[in-house]
Amino acid sequence: MGTVTVLESIHLINPSVKDSRTAMMTLYSGITCPFSHRCRIVLFEKGMDFEIIDVDIHNKPEDLAVMNPYNEVPVLVERDLILHESNIINEYIDERFPHPQLMPADPVMRARARLFLFRFESELFHFVKVLESNPSAKDAAKAREAIRDGLTMIAPVFSKQKFMLGDEFSMIDVAIAPLMWRLEHYNIDLGKNSAPILKYAERIFQRQSFIDSLTPSEKAMRK
Repeated sequence: MGTVTVLESIHLINPSVKDSRTAMMTLYSGITCPFSHRCRIVLFEKGMDFEIIDVDIHNKPEDLAVMNPYNEVPVLVERDLILHESNIINEYIDERFPHPQLMPADPVMRARARLFLFRFESELFHFVKVLESNPSAKDAAKAREAIRDGLTMIAPVFSKQKFMLGDEFSMIDVAIAPLMWRLEHYNIDLGKNSAPILKYAERIFQRQSFIDSLTPSEKAMRK
């Protein structure tokens, strides 16, 4: 694949993986990409064998456009299967390796979880993409305001429960965690009424899977 010249590095994050030819799954992951970050969290949460290939999103490998017509990360490769879009990748991993289960088992709750994910993409991560795209000062300010308002609205939920769906960590928490980690990086201040959601974020940040998922560049986003 010409990995020496087109990828920033090939990073075997899971030490049990010795050779990319024997890796069960390979994730092409942007080193600062919040959507790739979601997939890394799920992979570490599952505790399975995998390989992560770190992609410099400013110098993308030519192969990426072949694997994903949108020429974006993350991309998951498993033998003949190639997937893109973080929520699709994560649901596949969750079904392929069901322990611990991150999507609800009950069909009704699972449908509600998917609505949560859809709303996050429409009402929060649409604006994350704006901030990630080197926007004008005006567009960046609008995006920060939209994210701040959206997170402030859901903050009271966490005065009554530990995670999005109750007491158990789920795919909904995975979806929002990269944004919570990047608030300072995006210059978003949630204000005085945000204590419950900030405490919720700290619970996620203390999970071993989240700690292991961070790249050096992501660690540097928070002081």
